[in-house]
Amino acid sequence: MRRREFLTALGAGLAYPLAVRAQPRRMPVIGFLNSGSQSAFAGLVAAFRQGLGEEGFVEGQNVAMEFRWAEGDYDRLPALSDELARRGVALIAATGGTMSARAAKAATKTIPILFVAGSDPVKFGLAESVSRPGGNATGVSVVTTPLVKKRLELLRELAPNVSSIAMLSNPGSTSFAFERDLAAENEREETAAAARLAGVRLLMLEAGTDADLERGFDAVVNDGARALLVSADPFFTDRRNAIVALAKRHALPAIYPWRQYTAAGGLASYGPSISEAYRQIGRYAGRILKGANPADLPVQIPTTFELVINMQAASALGLAVSPWLLGRADEVIE
Repeated sequence: MRRREFLTALGAGLAYPLAVRAQPRRMPVIGFLNSGSQSAFAGLVAAFRQGLGEEGFVEGQNVAMEFRWAEGDYDRLPALSDELARRGVALIAATGGTMSARAAKAATKTIPILFVAGSDPVKFGLAESVSRPGGNATGVSVVTTPLVKKRLELLRELAPNVSSIAMLSNPGSTSFAFERDLAAENEREETAAAARLAGVRLLMLEAGTDADLERGFDAVVNDGARALLVSADPFFTDRRNAIVALAKRHALPAIYPWRQYTAAGGLASYGPSISEAYRQIGRYAGRILKGANPADLPVQIPTTFELVINMQAASALGLAVSPWLLGRADEVIE
């Protein structure tokens, strides 16, 4: 071999390991699964990104995200979960209700799963216990059923002369009928018991489609409903603007589970901060990307609840909100 050829070959051989070492490390990918739509959950995605950032991860810089939206069709969740599992993502943020987490758990036993679920995570097989989940899933459990009685009390304080109240609930779907119907049944039973104690008539407004919402509001108002209590089903969170608009159209004082409804023009809301729940799983995602095991990360359960009152909505309904109630509010939207 000629001297020049030898030096060229030697240089190439030396350069090869240097080039290998210089290659950028592959960016981890987070799969973000949600039962709703991108537009309706944009604020909660921002909260998730905030939590990630607090752990040192910025989308596009050192972590990537792939989104799968079911657009309110819960029966699509298994296929979307399977897509993310086959993609080999670093973890799945299964958000928008227990059904998303259940679908992700069915798709993979090894990829870490982070959930924001409205039902008991142990009862629904998402974790072995709250303190030590034990499997590949953990997250935040925003159990709202125990808050139904309090919401009903607040609604009666806002509209003391109302004796007939409608409860908006989702009757369930097909693939997830067991877990969704059980949660909805518990909430309906709690609401019915609270209504009996309060001496008010309870009407059920069941809706699982947009058309159901229109028909259901007309039906319960014709049947005498003069106020509204909305359940925490993600289908309704995704359609909060439409629900708030329907309540306004029918002049129904309404109380909702999340602040997002009140910010959209609803009268009042009482419940944990759903934004904080998404921020928390964002932080958990960052910790898992650093090597933490989801089995060792306790399921977080909110212990503080926020009462938000929209005074513009109260004025439009002709309601006089007592100073005592305003003083108890965590936020008053003028």
